[in-house]
Amino acid sequence: MQIHGDAAMQQFGEKLGAQLRGGEVFELIGDVGAGKTTFTRGLAKGLGVSEQVQSPTFTISREYDGRDNLTLVHYDFYRLNEAGIMAQELAETVANRQNITVIEWSGVASDSLPRERVVLRILPVAKDENAREVQVSGEGEFATEVTRVFTA
Repeated sequence: MQIHGDAAMQQFGEKLGAQLRGGEVFELIGDVGAGKTTFTRGLAKGLGVSEQVQSPTFTISREYDGRDNLTLVHYDFYRLNEAGIMAQELAETVANRQNITVIEWSGVASDSLPRERVVLRILPVAKDENAREVQVSGEGEFATEVTRVFTA
């Protein structure tokens, strides 16, 4: 499905964020500037996060308090050559059912990712620089639900 512009990407994230119950994991795949953090901002808004979501590229991770005692944990492994201790932290974060986990540039920590997760692949559209092709896949109940909502 194509999403046109940052506002639409954020709205997509917000729609999903409003449905989150805890324990969901999102793996975001896309080039720099694809809209991964924009999607996460929408997810946070749908979760009731009041803080401004910032890219964790330099800090590796950021946490935000949301509704119903849920916490959005946003990782960006772009600057890591190996997961190191972050793999253990990621595993602990994912295991906590009060967390919603979003991972950008997950390659170095792929062994620590749970099988049940939503994978969003965000690709540029050649004829429209503001459009993105978003492909949703993954395993687990929530991944199936996201795929159904997204394609409806």
